[in-house]
Amino acid sequence: MGAAAVLAAEGRWRDARARRRRGLAVGGGAFLLAVLAAAWVGEVSPGRLARGLPLAWDYIHRTLPDLSAATLGADIAYWMWGFGHWVTLLGDTLLMAYAGTVLGAAAALLLSFPAAATLAPGWAVAAARRTLEVMRTVPTLVLALVFVYAFGLGALAGVFAIALHSAGALGKLFAEEHENTAPGPVEAVRATGASWPAQMRFGVLPQSLPGVLSYGLLRFEINVREASVLGIVGAGGIGEELYLAVRQFEYQDISAILVLILLTVAAIDLLCGRLRARVLGTRAA
Repeated sequence: MGAAAVLAAEGRWRDARARRRRGLAVGGGAFLLAVLAAAWVGEVSPGRLARGLPLAWDYIHRTLPDLSAATLGADIAYWMWGFGHWVTLLGDTLLMAYAGTVLGAAAALLLSFPAAATLAPGWAVAAARRTLEVMRTVPTLVLALVFVYAFGLGALAGVFAIALHSAGALGKLFAEEHENTAPGPVEAVRATGASWPAQMRFGVLPQSLPGVLSYGLLRFEINVREASVLGIVGAGGIGEELYLAVRQFEYQDISAILVLILLTVAAIDLLCGRLRARVLGTRAA
């Protein structure tokens, strides 16, 4: 009897291993087919890649200053000839990203509570989620084009575009944070006769606030990069200057502006990391 049970268990184990191997084989084959299909649709060609990489490096090389010792100082000065003007435009870009993030996060927070499946009735969840989907589905550049047409050239169009897209993206993330909260505090607040908004404010938000703050800071970092390219459609900021440099083939201006944007984003990342550690604690951050 014992030997039969062992043999039966061994047979079940072999069958499970065979099913797992078949599943891995089918999954691997499907993944390979998807890669090949994507390469075919994307017109990936090794020969084209081999021809294009040297040209890409040539373009990058043109944007770099001459770093030889003989002309290093003069060339760096020429490279950063518009430093003061570009820093001013970067300030406009940062303000655009900040205002858009604050407005978008506020709208996202309001919509995130009815979008949480564990906190609101089904009709409210469906309506809130469809609204958030519409907000984040339209690309930021397209939104900026619409607002430039409506309000004219300038940072206002960029702020509204960033705010609308941020609201859609953050609303989903905030709602998921709310859904992961413990029901006990909400039930305790409800037992006092508090209204539904009060239950959300005092029962849910204190639990989800660390995640809300973390996602909000991350979105600000993303929006700085978004705001940097909205100048392409006339939304102001450093992006407009970058677009002009690209169109006029001012190669060194392109790299100088990109370096300033990179340094700005890196500084914001460091500051946001410290802010997370200060507000949420080192372990949570």
